Formats: sequence, C-alpha cells, structure tokens
Amino acid sequence: MERDAKKDIIATAVRYDAAKDGSPRVTAKGRGYVAEQIIELAEENGIPIKEDPALVEALSRLDIDQHIPVELYKAIAEILAFVYSLNDRYRGTP
Repeated sequence: MERDAKKDIIATAVRYDAAKDGSPRVTAKGRGYVAEQIIELAEENGIPIKEDPALVEALSRLDIDQHIPVELYKAIAEILAFVYSLNDRYRGTP
C-alpha cells in the first residue's frame, strides 16, 4: 500500500528571480520517484516546502522553464509570502 501511495506523490519546484524573470517559473516537476527526489533535494538544501495539492496539480501541467500563467499568480503570491515569512523567522525578524 505504501508503494502505491508513493506513486501518487507529485512535486513541482518554482523559482522566482526578480532580477531575471518577469514572473515565477517551473524549474522541476515529477511524480513518484522523481517527486521524492525533488522533495529530498529541497529538504537537503533548506528550501521551504509548501503542500498545496490543487496548485501542484496545476503546476505539473506546465513545462519546465515555463513561466507561471496569470491565473495562478494569486496562489504563487501566497507561496512567496509563506517563504518570506519563513525567511524572516530564520533571521529572527518578527
């Protein structure tokens, strides 16, 4: 049963570099084993992970290096706010 559950894992990675990109873009995506590897690499590198099944499903339909469509900006903005809040906590900023 656990093996089947791992097949259902979906992960996407998003990157936003305001100096380079006009909008965030998908940098990695995968299901099953590939998704596990994306998550593991994120954890190893201290990259925050946010679970949002509906968003990851939508992002998984995009191509790698594809910019996030306007329709998903609100969801991505919420993730960026989540990441920024984690960064502030890490730095000790209230």
